[in-house]
Amino acid sequence: MSEDIKIHKFYIDYEGEKTNALAFIPAGEMPPAKALAVFSHGYSSHKGSILNWPIRLAEEGMPSVIFDLPGHYLGNFSEVTSFENFKEKSPELFVKAHKELVRLSGQSPDTVVLGGHSLGAMLSMMSLNLDYFTKLNPTLVCVGLGRLPVGAKHLFNSPFYKSTLKIRTELVCEELHPEKVFPWINEVKNNIKISDKRIHFITGEDDMVVGEDGTERMAEELIQQGNKVTIEKPVKLPHHLPEQAAGFIKKFLKSEKLF
Repeated sequence: MSEDIKIHKFYIDYEGEKTNALAFIPAGEMPPAKALAVFSHGYSSHKGSILNWPIRLAEEGMPSVIFDLPGHYLGNFSEVTSFENFKEKSPELFVKAHKELVRLSGQSPDTVVLGGHSLGAMLSMMSLNLDYFTKLNPTLVCVGLGRLPVGAKHLFNSPFYKSTLKIRTELVCEELHPEKVFPWINEVKNNIKISDKRIHFITGEDDMVVGEDGTERMAEELIQQGNKVTIEKPVKLPHHLPEQAAGFIKKFLKSEKLF
């Protein structure tokens, strides 16, 4: 039950500024956790968009943390002064969040669940190549993540979404302007190199951002690189409602015997 969860508020240092994080620690009598989980949100969003993910996992005895990406004003007013630094340093936030979760929970299992929604999922995937996580046994959960066909335009570049982009641009700092971020996201997704990892994609059939075959396209490439990859396609999981993925995440981690 959620009343048996203790929520710890803390900050993660980023390039001289701080970004916000929440850790969810089971408070009742629970067996030792088999894994700790670290998640982050999508572009121009905030950690509240995935609030029920750590709640559902902590109810099952898995300490979990969610954090705001810097430069995303719905989460906090921290700034990103260099997009080049963001590209290099933002995956390290998963390391910092995990270290604090170990301290707060008093547990350090050798398995870690990393993931997020959209941009957060991509950054978690990038973090797999950091030395810190190579010493652990990572399982990756990616919600609302896929890959465009070569040369295709992103949905947000269509006339239908131009008006939403004006608002989204105001919700992030200048260095994270869509004109910088979207080409970089496509570049990373087209060139990511990962091997020998467990990766699970959860993408709604009604996710217009990822598109009909976007997740399958990305999964195929990762399978060819030697990863164990699975896909779940709920009928109802639109891109703007990632909280609806909580039950699917819980079901997947249970099937992996992580609680």
